Amino acid sequence: MYIVGIEELKRITQAPEVMGGKPCIRGMRVTVGMVVGLLAAGRSVAEILLAYPYLEEIDIRAALAYAAWRSEEFDITLAKQVS
Repeated sequence: MYIVGIEELKRITQAPEVMGGKPCIRGMRVTVGMVVGLLAAGRSVAEILLAYPYLEEIDIRAALAYAAWRSEEFDITLAKQVS
């Protein structure tokens, strides 16, 4: 079993000038959402790597780890200010 660590998560980048600031793989115009969506649609890691040869398997695992981490976050509703 391979655990994705912090070094691998550093492959996920965010910059306002790249895909509107969405989380991307290594600064490329490949979003975490796109990779996770392909996996959810039933594409295999091998199929994704064939379609996007500039990606590496660890990029896909990092995208999944990032998505899992973000899904564990939650928002706290703050009280509205009464004027």
